[in-house]
Amino acid sequence: MNTQIILEKQIENIMQIMTPYGSGTGFIIGDIIITNSHVVGGLKEVVVSAKKISRTIATVIYDDPFFDLAFIKCEFKKPSIALTLAQIHVNDGDTVVAIGHPYGLNYTATEGIVSRASRLQDDLEYIQIDAAINPGNSGGPLLNIKGEVVGVNTFIIQNANNLGFALPYFYLQDALTAFTTQNEENIIKCPSCKNLIEEKNISNDYCPKCGVKLEVAKLRRKGYNPTGPTKMIEDILSALDINVMLARRSLASWRIDEGTARIDINYYENGVIIGDAKLCAIPSQNIDKIYDYLLKENDELSYLQFSINENSIYLSYLIVDSSLTFDEGKIAIERLIKFSNKYDDILINEYGAIVQKRDEED
Repeated sequence: MNTQIILEKQIENIMQIMTPYGSGTGFIIGDIIITNSHVVGGLKEVVVSAKKISRTIATVIYDDPFFDLAFIKCEFKKPSIALTLAQIHVNDGDTVVAIGHPYGLNYTATEGIVSRASRLQDDLEYIQIDAAINPGNSGGPLLNIKGEVVGVNTFIIQNANNLGFALPYFYLQDALTAFTTQNEENIIKCPSCKNLIEEKNISNDYCPKCGVKLEVAKLRRKGYNPTGPTKMIEDILSALDINVMLARRSLASWRIDEGTARIDINYYENGVIIGDAKLCAIPSQNIDKIYDYLLKENDELSYLQFSINENSIYLSYLIVDSSLTFDEGKIAIERLIKFSNKYDDILINEYGAIVQKRDEED
């Protein structure tokens, strides 16, 4: 089976996992989404999406920093073709396929070989592969030529060419068996004594079995709490009845889809906050009429401004963080969301502007 066929067959099982700290990959085994512990970042809730699953909030029900595994639960329709774990370990030289979302490039499949079937790192065996994996691949499946999961892509050697490592399937199978035996959710595996601890039985973030400090328990208890202008932006979005968790792309980036328009809000390190709606593209005809219309609207708009970058029309809101207030920011962002869809429709339907193509994403 070639790489393209494997991808087409299993693509419904491949998930994107998003947190304020970044994004990674997951995959479905049974009714559980598998990923790395470092991908979920110690959070109780993350955002997931897939080919046939819109962005949705999911719960992290198992966090295992020792194996670097996490299990996630949400309601979803099971894929038409189930992804299964292999029963036989790979050998040196075997062909493997890694699937994931490196650098946000969704559903990327890379083929390679097993450079070393068993490479010991920190008391665990890993599969060393030369298939290209990058940030965003973490937590994704490593498949054999039958399309079976032989490992979980877990880490790379920085500044090296194609030195990737996957946790073998048998560790994942052990973790799944131990977790399902508990018949409980919200489980943390102690990296010291290896016991599975129910979160409700953890006091002051210490393992009740061996007394070691559980960093994951601390992170889950604290959660993610934005501060400063970031918090104000999220408070504004919440006041506009926008689900902030679903809109959040990173620590300082949010995205809202409204009709045919897409609005991106970004807070930059230099203190500038920019809300950008990339609208339609300029057509080859009626360009002068579109320019006249945009200039006229710019004279009448407050808070917002039209601009053109290459051949794309943008409607934008720009402010520095020291000048942002809740009331003014709410008015501006509300107008940006409302007017973006309105102007997109006008420019497309009345001036013949071209609907933007969007990269396939969550």
